[in-house]
Amino acid sequence: MRIGLIGTGRIGTFHAAVLERYREVGQLVMTDADPARAIALAARIGATAAPTVDEIFTWGVDAVVITAATSAHGELIGRAARAGLPVFCEKPIALDLPGTLAALDEVDRAGTVLQLGFQRRFDAGYTAAREAVRSGRLGRLHTVRAMTSDPAPPPAAYLPLSGGLYRDCLVHDFDMLRWVTGREVTEVYATGSDAGPAMFREAGDVDTAAAVLTLDDGTLVTATATRCNGAGYDVRMELSGELDTVVVGLDDRTPVASTEPKGPPAADRPWPGFLERFAPAYEAELVAFVDVVRGERENPCDGREALHALRIAEACELSRHERRVVRMAEIAGG
Repeated sequence: MRIGLIGTGRIGTFHAAVLERYREVGQLVMTDADPARAIALAARIGATAAPTVDEIFTWGVDAVVITAATSAHGELIGRAARAGLPVFCEKPIALDLPGTLAALDEVDRAGTVLQLGFQRRFDAGYTAAREAVRSGRLGRLHTVRAMTSDPAPPPAAYLPLSGGLYRDCLVHDFDMLRWVTGREVTEVYATGSDAGPAMFREAGDVDTAAAVLTLDDGTLVTATATRCNGAGYDVRMELSGELDTVVVGLDDRTPVASTEPKGPPAADRPWPGFLERFAPAYEAELVAFVDVVRGERENPCDGREALHALRIAEACELSRHERRVVRMAEIAGG
């Protein structure tokens, strides 16, 4: 199998290393907006560098992995669809609903495969939580608490391109909320704070956000995120039912310290970032994509799943700006 990879930044480099050592991938062809970066990576891992994106679509690849800048995702998905190629794309499809819907329409018309990179679907902790909920072990679910806390802000130049904290960061929690519980969000109320570094205010974004969401069975959800969690990278989900409670992301590397006299000790090696925390999940989602291309399994995260998560993020942004409860029926694309 010959796979084309577009984008050799941090996540692209990780994905390239996974694909290059996977025995089902006979050749990896990669390109980047910075050709020298693609050439250097290809030389390091024994892959082939292509001068431009055009060669990815003319050199006879069997599938495409998109890890380019977010602004390019929609156009590249459409191009791959028109070429009849299966695509794995890091989230998001696009930064807005019109761009997302346009790309999905291209995929639908072509009848091709689009797998989105919501890697938490392949994480052992979230998978176990899903099984606990679906098996009835927790009883009637009444409360969910989700959080994603980055240890440090991204570069200032990234913020205007990110789509904002809800679309860029909490969208993963929104996807997990649906995937773990099997329920849909009916309404949201969201707020945010830009009291941290000035670059957030300058970008019209927030460095910390919180949302209260109601699911279609009445379960209440809180979802929080911050870019300024100095203790380390902290991603958790707590699910409480009438019979039991489970927590995702609580282990000896969780960056929390108990104030209780007999509480657990603080982590001596807290998670530094998302790649370290979710490395096995990132690898598993790519292996799944290769299996999908080979016809050996169903698509585990279709592009429509990304649309559902983005719609929740859009509702949160609208709620934050208008300071009101937003019903999901108000958001296009449902």
